[in-house]
Amino acid sequence: MAKKKRSNLSSASVSLALVVALAHPATAQQSLETNFRTTGAAVTAVFEPQRQVIQLSSAVIYDGRKEIAYGTIISADGYLLTKASEVEGVGKIDVCVDKESFKNAKVVMTDPRWDVALLKIDATDLTPVVFAPDSKLPRGTWVVVNGVTSRTNRRVMAGIISADAREILPEGGAVLGVTLKETKKGLSVEEVSKDSGAEKAGMKKGDILTAIAGKPFKEIAALGKLLAEMKSGTDVKVTLLRDGKKTELDVKLSARGDLFREVSRNDQMSGDFSNRRSGFPRIIQHDVLGASITMGGPVLDLEGRAVGMNIARANRAETYAIPVEELRELAEGMVKQVTVTATQ
Repeated sequence: MAKKKRSNLSSASVSLALVVALAHPATAQQSLETNFRTTGAAVTAVFEPQRQVIQLSSAVIYDGRKEIAYGTIISADGYLLTKASEVEGVGKIDVCVDKESFKNAKVVMTDPRWDVALLKIDATDLTPVVFAPDSKLPRGTWVVVNGVTSRTNRRVMAGIISADAREILPEGGAVLGVTLKETKKGLSVEEVSKDSGAEKAGMKKGDILTAIAGKPFKEIAALGKLLAEMKSGTDVKVTLLRDGKKTELDVKLSARGDLFREVSRNDQMSGDFSNRRSGFPRIIQHDVLGASITMGGPVLDLEGRAVGMNIARANRAETYAIPVEELRELAEGMVKQVTVTATQ
């Protein structure tokens, strides 16, 4: 009971400080004590119960000594979810959970539609997150995420739900990631964009594209109409001619805005943001400060339950998270599929 009383007093102190700041904004700019700022000790102390959850049920993911993403623990036997595009192509992935390090984590499955990867580490007694019943949180509801961290201690950052749940459409539509030229033989590849699905699938300059998803085309406009019906992050079969021989490649479609990004004035003022920040079926949005390397960790309510998982830092005021309904489905489905495959 004593602990609960102290927590209430801390909450009251924070609330009082914020009321004073709002009542005297000009003065507050000069006098608001560091202790009562968003990341101050008095504020973060209020969220110590959530910090304990994050300490045990979130992970920090490393490429060597470089921190590249966070993760959400979903099973006691070593499965966790993270943002796929942040770990893609990393040769050796290390994971830290609580104060224990795990070497050589394996990416066992990815879901390109959500940009989610399922990782497996050699562990048997982890503490998975507890999923909230739903993500129906009104705007203004407090949420807590993993903030600046270290190899041994997690720290929290708090904010609020700042928009209604919604779909985030691909910026500029889905693209293959190639520059094409119309020729008598068909659409000739003139250039393959770096880090595009076409490059990763092995498409080369000089390839003649003839069909996508089994649908033939001869003009760039016709291909554009076919791509307009598709979503970024999905895999499509592209038929082409290479040295006169028919070849098929599985190509992951990219969002035009993510691949051919034009940095806006808002982007220039937003600091770090995720390479992929569009093309999600549904997200919840909060205003917690973050960066691309903090994606993949859980978003907690004040009960310490996961209401989602951070999936994209969009700009200085917007972070997107996969809602718990879809997150739970992803977690259960991916683990089940891996388990079934392993027993076959």
